[in-house]
Amino acid sequence: MTIEDHNPSSTHPPLPPTPEDEQFARLRLLRSRRVGVSTYKRLLAEHGTAQNALAALPEVARAAGVSSYEICPEGVVRAELRAGHAQGAKLLHIDHPDYPATLAELSDAPPFLWLLGDPKLLTRPTIALVGARNASSLGTRMARTLAHELGEAGFVVVSGLARGVDAAAHLAALPFGTIAVQAGGVDIMYPAENTNLAHDIAQQGLRISEQPMGTQPTARHFPKRNRIISGLSRATVVVEAAAKSGSLITARDALDQGRDVLAVPGHPFDARAAGCNMLIRDGATLVRNANDILEALSSFENDTPELPIPTPKKKPPATKTRRSLRETANLHLTILQRLGPSPVAEDQLIRDLQIPSAAITPTLVELEMDGKVMRSPGGLLSRPV
Repeated sequence: MTIEDHNPSSTHPPLPPTPEDEQFARLRLLRSRRVGVSTYKRLLAEHGTAQNALAALPEVARAAGVSSYEICPEGVVRAELRAGHAQGAKLLHIDHPDYPATLAELSDAPPFLWLLGDPKLLTRPTIALVGARNASSLGTRMARTLAHELGEAGFVVVSGLARGVDAAAHLAALPFGTIAVQAGGVDIMYPAENTNLAHDIAQQGLRISEQPMGTQPTARHFPKRNRIISGLSRATVVVEAAAKSGSLITARDALDQGRDVLAVPGHPFDARAAGCNMLIRDGATLVRNANDILEALSSFENDTPELPIPTPKKKPPATKTRRSLRETANLHLTILQRLGPSPVAEDQLIRDLQIPSAAITPTLVELEMDGKVMRSPGGLLSRPV
């Protein structure tokens, strides 16, 4: 019996829940209203099983001020499973041995992934290639060259199936293996102009999504998609990106996940290169060709720096020192590891970390703007649930 076949009978005495029953209940829990990855994990930790968590969910919602709460109906989950089966897609749970280890280690790893294509690609070394949708001809040419050469070197190229750099990278890497992470359902073709490419990837590569089948992508889905792109990958390479773009969100995610970021430089007058030039200025590895990426990966594997925790000084220097990208990522990780759902005073956090407030305060603002830290009245800080 598989999760797709789940259909408990009401004419027999109740039996102990099977692993398939628990998987079905976990998907139902995750699909229930206002249950995100953090809430899902907390409910499982508190109640032991998904079935117990489902039973407690209405009361949890009432305690949070949500009245008339209804958990996700079983029929909705069965319809999703039937739709996936009809598309030939596979549902992969985080506890399954085929679930990619690099993604599973993240605190916000998707509990379930829909797969369409070759799941064996998840076991191979991966590199993310991302960039502008309105890429220049030089940008798309660079993406194609890097993807092809990385594929020849044995890497699977991961990207987001968007137009521009993403599409160029997927197409060039297709003969060697490529993974497209979709913002909507794995069965939804977006953008429409990449329909043929998406079909080819399903035949020769792999398309994945954490969203339910049939989900049309909206603006809020893309930042969540980006964390999976970087989370799957040993490093993220940004080919072209404006100063404020989704590609820079992916780069920030990679840093927060402890992964490395590389960038292709561009002309200072080209707005599409501004993001990449900023990353390089702040310490990202400059990329001229695939050999630069391969050499950087080799040095990254041999480089295991300790977390930089500055020693407080009685008289801090007046000049401000710039942190590297790796130091910034480590500082983000240190702060997030200290925070949880229970609010903590900012001055207490500073004392606990033993890091000067001048370094902590702007970093907290960045994390707050990214939605990773929530500030309550009285200067209390917590992780969003």
